[in-house]
Amino acid sequence: MVLGLDKAVAAAKRDREFLDQLALKTTLTVFDEAHQAVAPTYRRVTDALTLRRDASLLGLTATPGRTWSNIDEDERLSEFFARQKVMLDIEGHGNPVSALIEEGYLARPTFRTVAANSGVELSTSDRHALADAFDFPEGLLERLATNVQWNLQVVQTVLELTKKHQRILLFAGSVEHSRLLVATLSTLGIDAEQVTAESSKRHREKVIARFKGNSSRPMVLSNYGVLTTGFDAPAASAAVIARPTTSLVLYSQMVGRVIRGPRAGGTSTCEVVTVIDPELPGFGDIADAFTNWEDVWNNR
Repeated sequence: MVLGLDKAVAAAKRDREFLDQLALKTTLTVFDEAHQAVAPTYRRVTDALTLRRDASLLGLTATPGRTWSNIDEDERLSEFFARQKVMLDIEGHGNPVSALIEEGYLARPTFRTVAANSGVELSTSDRHALADAFDFPEGLLERLATNVQWNLQVVQTVLELTKKHQRILLFAGSVEHSRLLVATLSTLGIDAEQVTAESSKRHREKVIARFKGNSSRPMVLSNYGVLTTGFDAPAASAAVIARPTTSLVLYSQMVGRVIRGPRAGGTSTCEVVTVIDPELPGFGDIADAFTNWEDVWNNR
């Protein structure tokens, strides 16, 4: 049985016995994006399906951690999987990523950063909020949309990429930020569209279909919070991350949208440009996410 988490939660709300009945016949649960397994929203599902003594749980993820800075959350995930993490071992390669690139399943990525002044000055309360949260609070991200220098840098970066890439993903800091960037790019003659949680299903399907199409004209697809997981557009070969984030999981997921290689229907190379403010916390480059939490999994 293939079952989405949201569908499982919804079914359990409609029928209290749904998960119990499913668990009676389930001896193996394979959990994709396994770093979500202990999220409060989904924990009931995973708990219910693993109550049997002979029930097994296999988690799959490229980012085996919940956060970058909250060790307690990462410990919870590690404990949930009994601190058992297995990495694909491929002879002749130090890690599976290099092997997948050599074999053409992943695109060979180029990472670079461009600096801009975000105009955001962190107050004491802002710093406390960052320390307590998994990522930048929405209020801080929304302030980016009003900074001219930040947005000029983002637009300039996208314009440069359109000279080399036909499909570019843009990750904005808020819905308004995405709308502003798309309007500016469109005014400059760039084919730019956006999808957000507010977009209708019809609009989203139409825009994504165009983005996946065969037109040779460069197209930019901007979004806020909806194209980080589960979105499949193999032709996308460039990404602009125009929002700071302290979440290595989120950063890795954004990068992951453009690294599909030719043997997986994608491109041989890809380019990821992250707009950063040196004064703000956040990632400016991709880390080896799979080994980032090694101390959490090995600390017994």
